[in-house]
Order: sequence, then C-alpha cells, then structure tokens
Amino acid sequence: MLRHFFHRWERRFALVDNNRVVRPFEWGVEWIPPRERAATTAPDGAVADPARVVTAWARGALADSETFFATPPTSDYRVEERSPGPAPGSAERTLVFPSAIETPHPENNTVYARYFPARTRAGAPKRAVVVLPQWNADAGGHVALCRLMARFGLSALRLSLPYHDRRMPPELTRADYIVSPNVARTLQVCRQAVLDARRAAQWLAGCGYDRVGILGTSLGSCLAMLTATHEPLIRAQALNHISPFFADVIWEGLSTAQVRAGLDGHIDLETLRTLWLSISPFAHIERARDKRTLLVYARYDLTFPVRLSRQLVEAFRARGLTPRVAVLPCGHYSVGVAPFKYADAAVLIGFLRKNL
Repeated sequence: MLRHFFHRWERRFALVDNNRVVRPFEWGVEWIPPRERAATTAPDGAVADPARVVTAWARGALADSETFFATPPTSDYRVEERSPGPAPGSAERTLVFPSAIETPHPENNTVYARYFPARTRAGAPKRAVVVLPQWNADAGGHVALCRLMARFGLSALRLSLPYHDRRMPPELTRADYIVSPNVARTLQVCRQAVLDARRAAQWLAGCGYDRVGILGTSLGSCLAMLTATHEPLIRAQALNHISPFFADVIWEGLSTAQVRAGLDGHIDLETLRTLWLSISPFAHIERARDKRTLLVYARYDLTFPVRLSRQLVEAFRARGLTPRVAVLPCGHYSVGVAPFKYADAAVLIGFLRKNL
C-alpha cells in the first residue's frame, strides 16, 4: 500500500514539469575537442563515421579518466559580496570563475557558486563542502540546506551546474544540454561539471579549508562521485540518490522519459551504457577507497530505480568497501517534502560533520 501511494505521488510530482521537450538523437561529434578528435579525422579533414568517432573518444575517456577529468588550475577567481542577514549562518557571497571547458554558449562558460561561510572557533579545523544540486535545480535549489550546514559549522559552496540558472542560454527553458540524446554533448558537459567542481574545491583549499567534502543530489550525486574520485583534496562524499550507471537511469527513470524517447530506435541500452561508462559511478568505485562515503537512496524512487541504487551499494561492498548507507522511506520527488527533507538533511549533515 505504501509503495502504491508513493508511486502515485511521484508521478503527480513529475507532471508538474510540463516543459519537457523530446530532442533528436545525435552523436555530437562537434562536442569532442578538436585535439581529442584529431586521431579520428581523415587527412582531408572529413569526419569518419560519427558512431566510431564517439565510441573511440568514449573508450579513451574511460581508459584514462585521470586525463579526461584533469583540471588546469586558475587564479581567476572573484567573490561578489552580499550583505549578511541577521540570522547566524546567513552571510552569503557568490564565487565567480571561468569554467575549464569552453562551450559554444558564452553564458555557460562562467561558473557561479553561492558561498555560505560558517563561523569557526579558534584552533578548530576549517571544514567546507562543495554542493552539487539536482538536474534542473533553480538558483534556490539546496540553498536552505547550505544555510543549515553553515549553522552547524560546515561552510558550503553551492555550484550552479552547466546550463543551469545563470548559465542557461536564452534558447533553453530546461537544462537539456547536460543530459540529452546527444551522446558526446552529454559526456562533455558532465565532464565540464566535474572540472568546475574540482576548481571549486581548489578555491576552498586556497582559502585555508583543510577538510573539504562534497555533497551531490540525483545528477549531482553522480557528478560528485566523479569529482571526489579524481580530486585529492576531497576526503568525504555524501551521495544523495544513486545509481551505478548513468545510462540506466536515463533509460528507466520517470524524470528522463523525454530523453529516452529521443534515444529510442537509434541506440540500445547496452551500447549507451558503454559509451557513458566514463561518467558512471560504477567505473570509479576503486578510486573511492580513500574516500569516506555515504550512499543515500529512497525506497520508493521511480527516477533512480531502487534496483539500481542497491546495485551500487552491493558494488561497493563487493570490493571490500564499507560505505555508510541510508534508506529514506519516500520517493525521489517526495524527499523534498516535510518530514522527509528533514530526515535527509540530518543524515547528510551528520555524516559530513563526523567525517570532515
């Protein structure tokens, strides 16, 4: 009875978004950087079979993820000040810096991160968390959580993901370019998100934070794990809504039916899973051995199907890793509703306070 109740509730939540668009399937060869595409280009400049080009690039990304997610350092950070409010933990600033990847959309090439500094006692370690919200989060997404973390002694740096809010070009009403039926674009833009998050963690370290963690929700949880497993500065990861494979969530999830519709008839799940393996948590579990990990999933989730969430938990355990696991008695959308949002926040903040 509970399952049926939550599933009906989740479907009603999903219907609120009525601006979903089915976009056409594309291999997206133009999204592969020229230098990385050169090996698959004919001497006369003609591009070979797009499927083969993208497949070769995806295999290279998986084989050498260290290079694929390498982040050139930058010193071009600036902080936009904002007057603090009267409540403790209400001080806020915005960090602005250039993305490590340049896309065809100028708006998307600047990163914005809302910064919520916590008060730190003299002599206490400085702790901070990079926060990656869910797909299509607006500018206010996760802000309440960040303010709560600041009240509990954890400074928070909440990133706007690529093609979200201030980074969205005028032709979009949703952040379709980070998850779409365009195979190479999805890879490249998720890569961009990881590089942005690494630069954010590096800025925190440069500000004197000696204990840095990361928290991600939904799409943000996938990107958070990719970041944590490639950024040595990050010591703890809190992953909120989880799956081992990027492609499987797109294929089966309630919230991505329009993306699946664009893929149908052009590519099968096994091929897509292989092509997107470099941006899937499953491929990077071994790199998480030195990271303290929290895995959170919802028992009645239709967006990140529970079967997939349990697969990731078992994949960690099969490798001898012992993440902390929390199961919420709700669904993907209903986790944002009281009392479930309070339970989720308590689990996430409690873990990060203990492990940073």
